[in-house]
Amino acid sequence: MAEIILSDSFVALMKQKGLANRDIALITDDGGGKYSLQGGACSIGTKFTLIVLDAPDPDYAVRLENAAGLRLWTSDYDMIFFNPGLAIDYHNGSISIKDNAHALDNQMRIAQGSDVLAAFKQGTTVAGKTC
Repeated sequence: MAEIILSDSFVALMKQKGLANRDIALITDDGGGKYSLQGGACSIGTKFTLIVLDAPDPDYAVRLENAAGLRLWTSDYDMIFFNPGLAIDYHNGSISIKDNAHALDNQMRIAQGSDVLAAFKQGTTVAGKTC
């Protein structure tokens, strides 16, 4: 079982945005995944995004257990970037993710999965679009 620690301020942000009861995928935003908005060779493992899903996605079937009960998911691929102590915080307008070994990303994004997929289908990008 994978676990993640969520700060009270992050949980409050998710509630404020109406996302506390949604399925959300935590992705490594490295340019290779179906929801990836940014990244590439030099930034693999340094950018992470929260993708709001319309329905559970079987490609992101690893449940990230947390005390707040948020429905957070990731993939086996994404798990290779996470060490014990995985945690998300919200502070000074930024979402950050870290584990016991690393500060992983201090500028995480939240994106609507359906918007990302639609943009990719049209051959456009939604890198600036967040919810």
